[in-house]
Amino acid sequence: MGVRLTVVDDHRLLAEALASALKLRGHRVLAAAAPAAGAAELVIARAPEVCLLGTATPAEPGAFDPVARIKRERPQVAVVVLGPVPSPRGIAAAFAAGASGYVRHDERIEGVERAMTKARAGETAVAPGLLQGAFAELLDPAAEPDDEGRRLLEMLTPREVEVLVRVAEGEDTRLIAAGMGIAPSTARTHVQRVLMKLGVGSRLEAAALAARTGLLDQAAPVARLTRLSHEQAPGL
Repeated sequence: MGVRLTVVDDHRLLAEALASALKLRGHRVLAAAAPAAGAAELVIARAPEVCLLGTATPAEPGAFDPVARIKRERPQVAVVVLGPVPSPRGIAAAFAAGASGYVRHDERIEGVERAMTKARAGETAVAPGLLQGAFAELLDPAAEPDDEGRRLLEMLTPREVEVLVRVAEGEDTRLIAAGMGIAPSTARTHVQRVLMKLGVGSRLEAAALAARTGLLDQAAPVARLTRLSHEQAPGL
């Protein structure tokens, strides 16, 4: 029997893609929306069995405030967080707020589905690998964690950064070309270069990687500056 659920993520493309995949597997998606900050209002209104809540920044203060509100007002709803590999404090914060599960953003659809089913049954849904990683970090904390998002950002040109942000916002080639004042063929070339540099095979994978590593958050200021330059000197 399918699960009645809502899917909320800061990046609409990810929310809609995940919702579509789950619909094809027989689940009833009541809503797919962004940003995640609006999750509580949506869940309170729709009352699903499970809420999939995507976040790219589990370590930030207040990241799981929507979870706490959902559990206060709709305690029967199971919340499964989708996010990057968190610190031990990130996992603890999610469960302290009332989450029933934590799944990596890049988990295969089968893994997300298992987590949903377990959460609906009242079980805790956390991959053993995440727990092992959390314990390992607690026992032997890394002095300087690798900033993968920053490393990836440095591989991209300013225009490619803007393309990546537009891809994550769900724009197709036509919209990217119109927004940047370039030909569709040029926009298509930029997209392919972004995919190649990030080592992924699709736009959805690029958006997921960028969200998981924090690359999108770091890319946003660069993209804004590039967009301003387009407005001041269109066609360049």
